[in-house]
Amino acid sequence: MKVKREETIKAAAVLGILLAVGLLLGGMQMKRAVVAWKQADRFVSVKGLAERDVKADLVLWPLSYSVSANSLDQLHGLMHEAESKIRAFLVRHGFDAKDITSNIPQISDLWTYAGENKPQERYRAEAVVLLRTSQVDQVKDVMTKTDELIKEGILLSHSWEHRPQFIFTGLNEIKPEMIAEATRSARDAATQFAQDSGSRVGKIRSAQQGYFSIEDVDKYTPDVKRVRVVTTIEFLLLD
Repeated sequence: MKVKREETIKAAAVLGILLAVGLLLGGMQMKRAVVAWKQADRFVSVKGLAERDVKADLVLWPLSYSVSANSLDQLHGLMHEAESKIRAFLVRHGFDAKDITSNIPQISDLWTYAGENKPQERYRAEAVVLLRTSQVDQVKDVMTKTDELIKEGILLSHSWEHRPQFIFTGLNEIKPEMIAEATRSARDAATQFAQDSGSRVGKIRSAQQGYFSIEDVDKYTPDVKRVRVVTTIEFLLLD
C-alpha cells in the first residue's frame, strides 16, 4: 500500500508540473497573440502619386470637307475631285498613302425643308479623309499648311467631332515603373508620419492601385500627355 501511495504522489507531482508548464507556454502564446493583434491594429493609410509627361505616338487627323451641287452626278464628281486633292496634299507632305482612308459621305437635299427660300445649290455632301500616322511632329507642321487646300478650292470644315486626336499608346511599357514610383511616394509619406508619431514603418498591410489617367498637359500642346496614377497603401506602424 505504501508503494502505491508513493507512485500516486509522484504521478500527481508530474501532472502538476506538466500543467504548470502548459499554462506558462499558453500564457506566452497569449502574450504574443496580443502583441501581434496590437501591431496589426496600428497602421497608417497614405496615398502615393506618380506623374510623367510623355509624347504622343499616334495621330488621327480627320480632314473634313464639304461640296455642293445641283445634281447628284455633279456632286459625285466634286467629291471625287476634293478627296483626290486632299490625298495628294498629304502624300506630297511626306505621309504614306496606306495611312490615308475616307469615310462614307453624308448627303443632304437642301430643298427638302427649305420652303420658298431654296438655296441655289440643291445637294450638299460632307465627308472626311482620315490620316492615321505615328509622324506626330510632321502632322503638327503640315497642319499649318492647309491653306494650300483652300487655294485649290477645298472647303475644309472644323468641328469638335472632327478634331485631331493625339494619342499615347505606350502606357503598358511605363506602368511598372510608375507603380513602383507611386509606392515609394506612399512609403515616404508614411515614414514622415511615423517619425512625427515616434514610430517606425513596417510592412504593407494592404494596397489599392488607382486608375491611370492620360490627359493633355494643356490645350495648346495636345501632343504632350500627362500620365498620372495614385495608389492607396496601408503600412503597419512599429514601436
